[in-house]
Amino acid sequence: MDAKSESSNLIAGDTGDWEVVIGMEVHAQVTSNAKLFSGASTEFGGDPNSHVSLVDAAMPGMLPVINEACVAQAVRTGLGLKAEINLYSVFDRKNYFYPDLPQGYQISQYKNPIVGEGEVIVDLLSGERVIVGIERLHLEQDAGKSLHDQHPQNSYVDLNRSGVALMEIVSKPDLRSSEQAKAYVSKLRTILRYLGTCDGNMEQGSLRADVNVSVRRPGEDFGTRCEIKNVNSIRFIGQAIEYEARRQIEIIEDGGTIDQETRLFDAKTGETRSMRSKEEAHDYRYFPDPDLLPLELTQGLVDGIAASLPELPDEKRARFIADYGLTPYDADVLVSERESVDYFEEVAKGRDAKQAANWVINELFGRLNKEGLTIDDSPVSSAQLGGIVDLIKAGTISGKIAKDVFDIVWTEGGDPAEIVETRGLKQVTDTGAIEKAVDEVMAANPDKVAQAKEKPALAGWFVGQVMKATGGKASPQAVNALLKSKLGIE
Repeated sequence: MDAKSESSNLIAGDTGDWEVVIGMEVHAQVTSNAKLFSGASTEFGGDPNSHVSLVDAAMPGMLPVINEACVAQAVRTGLGLKAEINLYSVFDRKNYFYPDLPQGYQISQYKNPIVGEGEVIVDLLSGERVIVGIERLHLEQDAGKSLHDQHPQNSYVDLNRSGVALMEIVSKPDLRSSEQAKAYVSKLRTILRYLGTCDGNMEQGSLRADVNVSVRRPGEDFGTRCEIKNVNSIRFIGQAIEYEARRQIEIIEDGGTIDQETRLFDAKTGETRSMRSKEEAHDYRYFPDPDLLPLELTQGLVDGIAASLPELPDEKRARFIADYGLTPYDADVLVSERESVDYFEEVAKGRDAKQAANWVINELFGRLNKEGLTIDDSPVSSAQLGGIVDLIKAGTISGKIAKDVFDIVWTEGGDPAEIVETRGLKQVTDTGAIEKAVDEVMAANPDKVAQAKEKPALAGWFVGQVMKATGGKASPQAVNALLKSKLGIE
């Protein structure tokens, strides 16, 4: 089967083009100190069953008590998704058996969620913009974790995660490619991190996705979907969608039909495999939880949370482009992580924002990527990088010397201004010294002097030679001006 056609998101099959339709159910662990219905700790790690209250273990007679902080985080997230906040919502029991679900049901929300419809705007590197509708966001409690690799005959259950608050963010089926789906999860993760409502650590299970995939002929009705459960990396999400779409296309083109089912993604093989037939809502026998009253919020509470929202990625991106003159690509790179944008804004404060962006993106991010480090691990602080930018603006050092100073600060630390002073790295602006170097280079290369007078573009060669002769310390502007004067070129 051929790959996607270059001009669209369609997938070429043996009998024509197909369109993949994707909807996402993202489970985001709420950032809070305590669980949704108990006071037990939500801290990651810890010995098995060490963060468990009697409520989490479903001991007889134990009653859930709602955590107000988790409710506020859900509202905050809904506002960040430009979604409708429902002042009235209800907690329901979702009944199913699983060994690490001690109650025999999950407390969730069904017909009356806390957050209604919203949207996420996704900008792709290709320039394509996708508006992904949010169907709902509801609060629910997480299950525990079954451990199957601790004993040859027995499975163990760790309830540390049981009862931790989750936000299930359900998208509309608006995504049409694996790239769009990956970009959507990445953008959603960024928004949650800006808001401080989920840390987004997929490797720790704080953010995971159920991916609904179906295929259809362009323009036709939606096909039968399969749900791929608990995919815990953005890269795996892309691989799971690619495999599942092609699997479904091949079945249909061979005359078969798609069974609605739940599947798992095997990261080792890059394939999805059947897990169980897909449950419908009635299979869970939802009903309002009799131990919890309906959740009723005041508009004043919602307005207060709205007033505390930070500037979000889309607003920052627009401001960087409009006020700072950054390219959309540079703005996207900078706003993609809260820590990165905070670092950049410290460097840009009171300085040329374009130059600050160039240094942050090209020099700092480039070096961090090369060394396998994150912005939090950077040996160069925002104050130090800002100091380097100041030295360039003042004409104290050239751009070339600045890179040497950056390297020294990266490996040894220190104040950039002191490094320049003590190591004699100041830019040479004395026209007499520069003129002497220019004269020496011209005298040593009379043939190239003649050529440069005929072809002014060759003057660049002389600039390079003079900079080399002065150890990169000569002012490039002064070198250019003197060369043009002596060569008689404009």
